[in-house]
Amino acid sequence: RRKILVFRAPRGTADHLPEEQKYWRYIESKAVEVAGLFGYGRIDTPAFEDSNLFIRSVGEGTDIVEKEMYTFEDRGGDSVTLRPEGTAPVCRAYLEHGMHNLPQPVRMYYFCPVFRYERPQAGRFRQHHQFGVEALGDADPSVDAEVIEVAWELMGRLGLRDVQLLVNSIGDSECRPVYIERLRDYYSGHHDRLCDDCKDRLGRNPLRLLDCKVETCHALGDEAPQSTDYLCDDCREHWGKLSGYLDAMALPYVVDHRLVRGLDYYTRTVFEIQPLDVGGQSTIVGGGRYDGLITELGGRPTPGIGFATGIERLALNLKRGDVPVPDEPSPRYLVANVGENARTAALELAVRLRRTGVGAILSSGTRGLRGQMRQANALNIPYALILGDDEIEKGEVVVRDMAASTQESRPLADFLAETGLN
Repeated sequence: RRKILVFRAPRGTADHLPEEQKYWRYIESKAVEVAGLFGYGRIDTPAFEDSNLFIRSVGEGTDIVEKEMYTFEDRGGDSVTLRPEGTAPVCRAYLEHGMHNLPQPVRMYYFCPVFRYERPQAGRFRQHHQFGVEALGDADPSVDAEVIEVAWELMGRLGLRDVQLLVNSIGDSECRPVYIERLRDYYSGHHDRLCDDCKDRLGRNPLRLLDCKVETCHALGDEAPQSTDYLCDDCREHWGKLSGYLDAMALPYVVDHRLVRGLDYYTRTVFEIQPLDVGGQSTIVGGGRYDGLITELGGRPTPGIGFATGIERLALNLKRGDVPVPDEPSPRYLVANVGENARTAALELAVRLRRTGVGAILSSGTRGLRGQMRQANALNIPYALILGDDEIEKGEVVVRDMAASTQESRPLADFLAETGLN
């Protein structure tokens, strides 16, 4: 007896079915709208890159590189990695295509799938999709303020109101080493209270301890040294100007001294947007400045800042907040047919409607009229057009209002004229 194979989507992935698409199209349309408002142009990069791009940019000691990247050797023997984040590929494209010769900053946005091997949970998948923006080539804190405003404006246009904007500065290569040593000293004094992961992070990346969600580690973070107390003069000036710009823009930000973000390339400004009812995987938007990244990739010093937001997580928050989202466009008419000669006439009418931009589908199969009307109701089509042998002979069409359950016979020529088809 032959075994029946039942295939399912791989763990940590999801099929985005037609009924979900209205959320995706809504998010994409608002994101494009906001990006255009601020002068950002679209860029698309490959789904996989040279593995060293992410090892050098994201950081060799990070969880992403050590545990989460989908890395494999291709048929040519090269090590390639499915994109685990969107910033490094954009920076690679900036270098490869000589964008430093363009007016700075170069403002770009992208939509892309992202791949990380991590434990699936609410709003987090092994393949998820991101919208992101990057502004490359200008170190002024006003650019930081602009990028943060892009993210905040997107939340407003999507209708996500119950959110908070968190901001911090983690310094740069000049002052951060001193801060990291203070963190290491602090947490070393509480080593026995750390979770196993944080004991490991203590030697490799103490900043990550501030972000730990384990209760004992999280409590320790309340009394941990704060990064803004250890900023060098340049970083302190940058932080002060950014704070002033955010105040002038009336953005309702909160300084969160625990905010560090998870990638090694971040410098100075980091920020997140979270729901007010924080719980679980709550971050909707995450971003920050990465002034050393392009240098790390082999280019000349080029400042940059950006953010990314997950499409799946945005959709989840839209549903939780009962945000009204427009339905996808759907056909206005179902063209039904009764009788031997009506099928061809119904097909011709459906084609004629569609070619002038009016949504219409031909009723399927050999259903009787009652079955065709059930089909119209099941598809939420507002009107049925009924053609039978009698209607064809008289040059008429029956127009049925499905919601009101009423119908009338009308001259086909008049109906076509009113629909704009004559």
